[in-house]
Amino acid sequence: MATPNTTPKHIFVTGGVSSALGKGITAASLGRLLKARGLRVTMQKLDPYINVDPGTMNPFEHGEVFVTDDGGETDLDLGHYERFIDENLERGSSVTSGQIWLSVINKERRGDYLGKTVQVVPHITNEIKERIRALADEDVDVVITEVGGTVGDIEGLPFLEAIRQLRYDVGRDNICYVHVALVPYIAAAGELKTKPTQHSVREIRSIGIQPDVLVLRSDREMDEGIKRKIAMQCDVEFEAVIPAVDSASLYEVPLAMQREGLDRVVVEHLKLDVPEPDLGEWEAMVARIRSARETVRIGVVGKYVELPDAYLSVAEALRHAGIRHGVNVDVTWVSSDDLLELGTEEALRQCHGVLVPGGFGVRGVEGKIAAITVARENDVPFLGLCLGLQCAVIEFARNVAGLGGAHSSEFDPSSPHPVIDLMHSQREVEEKGGTMRLGAYPAKLLEGTKTRAAYDSEVVYERHRHRFEVNNRYRQRLEEAGLQFSGVSPDDRLVEFIELPGHSWFVATQAHPELKSRPNRPHPLFAGFVGAALQRLRETSGQLPVELDEPTVGEVAHAVEVEA
Repeated sequence: MATPNTTPKHIFVTGGVSSALGKGITAASLGRLLKARGLRVTMQKLDPYINVDPGTMNPFEHGEVFVTDDGGETDLDLGHYERFIDENLERGSSVTSGQIWLSVINKERRGDYLGKTVQVVPHITNEIKERIRALADEDVDVVITEVGGTVGDIEGLPFLEAIRQLRYDVGRDNICYVHVALVPYIAAAGELKTKPTQHSVREIRSIGIQPDVLVLRSDREMDEGIKRKIAMQCDVEFEAVIPAVDSASLYEVPLAMQREGLDRVVVEHLKLDVPEPDLGEWEAMVARIRSARETVRIGVVGKYVELPDAYLSVAEALRHAGIRHGVNVDVTWVSSDDLLELGTEEALRQCHGVLVPGGFGVRGVEGKIAAITVARENDVPFLGLCLGLQCAVIEFARNVAGLGGAHSSEFDPSSPHPVIDLMHSQREVEEKGGTMRLGAYPAKLLEGTKTRAAYDSEVVYERHRHRFEVNNRYRQRLEEAGLQFSGVSPDDRLVEFIELPGHSWFVATQAHPELKSRPNRPHPLFAGFVGAALQRLRETSGQLPVELDEPTVGEVAHAVEVEA
């Protein structure tokens, strides 16, 4: 399984010409292919922004905050990494300029540098290299590191200088530079243009980094002549020029990269003696995506829907569940800010399921509560995540348990019934300057509930990112009114899951299960939720439920043949 070379290999993925070219997906796809060859792979993102982490950044600007098991608040690209290589990463896989500068300044204040002048080179670059090498332990064969931003950005220069220097630290055979660049199609000229890529490579070469592999992003196929021109102009082997044409699904990208030879070129460059990749499971998954005919419509009621990346893991987890059930999932973004004005029932009328995701702040909360009322009263499958659970408890308390004015003390400190509140111990933490429950926490599940049946386990671990909890003073009142606490912390102090018995699917969790979903292993709660939505689709369209079958070998072969 492991490479005979005991020194871990390093692959650095950089990008030029434009942001949002897909460096993260390229890196993740390469990780999937190398893992399919039997290598032990881990991944890392270097982000040039000065924020220490994205935890306090506006979701409208940065997208979602991805949380690791150990409580790291990280860039959303770590979600892509985990989903593709099917490994749980840690906070060390997310490094920002803010972390680097803060660490160096703290060391200077302590006197660690013995009074020397602290400079970008070597102090900042050494700190960056330490973070990279920290992942290259004896349990890893390959470390793939994505450098955020675009070559030429001033804030990214220390990272590029660090990865340039690392070539001398680990040896040329142990490092591979992959550069992603754009080959745009100019409609007026009727052809693809290579100059942006040439300029991008010239820029990174001026820093001292010669790309070993070029991944060329384009919206259409490119002929051999373009590849040869770029290879010659950029001083890269022809076989190492890898076209990356837009794919219908993210999960088709590794197969497309494998056909173009990306993993073969990389393992040859790194002198790794490994077998061909075993992609049977991945090919079967893509075949299932392509064979889907039915479409389930899920209404995601959130406050950041203008930027879907704010709920990236939620959308991907829904698609994973769709793959499991052999259906397409149409994610319908519903703004909780506008829901009451538009009419809640009308806005959700075409949805086969309603999902209320996490969030912070009071804006849009009443719209989320109204959506939950519609789902509860009309037997529409519902899944609540983090704030979604809190809104479900508030809705139930007001409209079923008779607790008028019930709310969260986060949103209404004067509420007569703060059914959501800071727990006593958490309040102490808050007063001492703490923040949230972050990372993986255990929960024990109640026998006989949909939650327990979905997980098929007595104890589960899910990732959290929140401050407020269900107020224990109201638990008995809510239970007597019919709300079931299907999962609690091992000491019974914290409510982790709720559901409504008798409802087609009304389940919510205080956690963020979307963060642990994988395309080949959908999260159980999402699989159960989409399954219930599919049942509703078939009932409303007059179809009878059908047994789901796994794709056959013939279906997989056909999908691969069509793709080729």
